[in-house]
Amino acid sequence: MTLDDALAAMPLISVLRGMPPAEADGVGQALLDAGIPIMEVPLNSPEPFQSIRIQADQFGGSSIVGAGTVLQPEDVARVADAGGTIIVSPNLNEEVVRATKRLGLISVPGVFTPSEAFRALDAGADALKLFPGDGMSPLVVKAMRAVLPKGTILCVTGGVDAGNIGEWMAGGADGVGIGSALYKPGKSLADVAADAKRFVDAAKAARAA
Repeated sequence: MTLDDALAAMPLISVLRGMPPAEADGVGQALLDAGIPIMEVPLNSPEPFQSIRIQADQFGGSSIVGAGTVLQPEDVARVADAGGTIIVSPNLNEEVVRATKRLGLISVPGVFTPSEAFRALDAGADALKLFPGDGMSPLVVKAMRAVLPKGTILCVTGGVDAGNIGEWMAGGADGVGIGSALYKPGKSLADVAADAKRFVDAAKAARAA
């Protein structure tokens, strides 16, 4: 599955910060059942490479599984070894982008300004993560869209909830990252599933508007 395909199916990226490996299978199944096809395990979670391996083994055929908060290029190979196929960062480190592309993985670095956005694309990024979203507005996405190359994939993370997904998408976002509002350590699978459905319903409504 390509990133384009996944976002076309459902423009949601699940950010599973703090998820222990024991929850990786159940949480992944709840997300897949709800229709969320992208699973991101931040590397500051407990035993993240084990969680990535579990989700990649179980859901890699029908989902995009990988890592977030990837700060160092040497971690890219560890994600690939675990079966991950997407590398997401909160910042722009061109060496992380280049290492990601050398291994044939999907590169999504974090940017906040047009200068960072163009640097990321020049380094080979497949998509841009506008972060933190709660430090900008949908008007920023619209302005970025006006100057970036046509077809650039823009995703927003931070400050996104079910009530404002429509605003971000109307501003030009191709996808949004959902973190603690979707998953946090200790949250029951039933609650994860219910919130996943709530976000999917909100995204569908935004697209239909």
